[in-house]
Order: sequence, then C-alpha cells, then structure tokens
Amino acid sequence: MRDDDFARRVSGVGALAEPVRRALYRHVVEADGPVSRHGAATALGVPPHVARFHLDRLVEEGLLTVEYRRTTGRTGPGAGRPAKLYRRAPAEVAVSLPERRYDLAGELMAAAIETSAARGTPVADELAAVAAARGRRIAEAAGLPDATDVVGALRDVLAAWGYEPRVRPRPDGGADVTLVNCPFHALAREHTDLVCGMNLTLLEALVGGAVGADVRARLDPAPDRCCVVLSVDAAAVSPGGTRGHPAAS
Repeated sequence: MRDDDFARRVSGVGALAEPVRRALYRHVVEADGPVSRHGAATALGVPPHVARFHLDRLVEEGLLTVEYRRTTGRTGPGAGRPAKLYRRAPAEVAVSLPERRYDLAGELMAAAIETSAARGTPVADELAAVAAARGRRIAEAAGLPDATDVVGALRDVLAAWGYEPRVRPRPDGGADVTLVNCPFHALAREHTDLVCGMNLTLLEALVGGAVGADVRARLDPAPDRCCVVLSVDAAAVSPGGTRGHPAAS
C-alpha cells in the first residue's frame, strides 16, 4: 500500500475515534434517508454547531457525502435555502494490519466462476487464466515493462499490493525477493492449494510481463510469509548492467 493511501485510510478510520463523531456517523448510516445537521443534533442531544463540525469532518474524510435539497416541500421565491443533508459515502474505507487483499482474491474467483459457468470449463483453469491476466495488467499499470531498475520497480509494485518484499543478494550476483506478508493469509490457510496456486500464477504473470526471464516466481512455502519467492538473475541486478541493482530492505 502506498504511504498516501495508507495515511488516507488511517485518517478516515481514526476520525471515528471521537465519540460524538462516531455517534453521528452511526446515526446517519442508520437513518432511512439523508440527515440534516439539525436533525442529527436533536437526535444526539448536542448543539447544532457541534453536529455541523463533526459531520463536515466526516465529509472531509470521505465517510459521508453531502447533498442540498429543500425539505419543506415549497419551491420558488420565499421557499428558503436548500438544506445541507448528509448520507453515507459509497466508497469503502478499510485498514488491515498486516495488509490483506481479500477484495482482489474475491474479484479473481468471481470472474473465474462466471467464466466457468458460461463456458463449462473447470473453475481452476479459469482462475489461473484470470490471475495471469490480472498479473499482466498490474505490471503494465506500474510501468514494469519499461523499468530500468528492475528490482526497485518490483519492490514498489509488490509493496503497493501488500506483499512487503525483502530483497536479499545471492553469492552468484543475483537476488532473492521474499514476500514477508501474504495478502490472502486467511484464505491460503484454509484453501492452500487453490489460493497459493492462484497467487503463484498472478506473480508469475506480473514478473514475466515485466522483465521476462530475468525474474522467476516459484513456490517456496515457509511459516509466517507468502508462499512465493522471486529469483532475480545476476544480469538484472549487476551493478554494471542496465537493469539496476538491489538494495536490501
């Protein structure tokens, strides 16, 4: 996860630590429709200016959205100004420590099941195809095919997806990249073959689309880390090469 994205999520969740603000958020969420600050203030027994302050803070954090509408039913001159109304924002705000990407696993599995049902093909085959396609798209979106610092670029994209990569030089001049965190931890624990196979295919496509044979993904399970390890050829990390060189992290 990028630092700015992490800060945004933490700030959003942290905004609910204040008791009045949290109560106002729950009131808005549980209401049948948009809520005015006066209605929220009355429901919670707080002054309107206090309700407005906290509601607007929730809007700033992306937890609520605002709309303006006349609530009196009158229109035209003399109908008064539209009221500022609050409702829950559709965007999700979640923080997981360590980071998990069950949303990605769900997307891949749902797409595989849909395709399998439509074509009458094995779900496992479709999951592999979907995971490979996603890996290639991630590589392209991150600019990996054009990267000059292969290891640095891989480290950045893997960190953004929650893998917490650690680069370790090898005696032969190459490097191994271990992934300290498994973004699919709970799923992998219960459905090891399926999820680890999906993860391997995803990462094979990611590194394959980026740098070809310079980097290989392989299964190498160990406790307390991702089951996949990346091996980087010496040509990709040699100080005299054109691909950059690793820095342990």
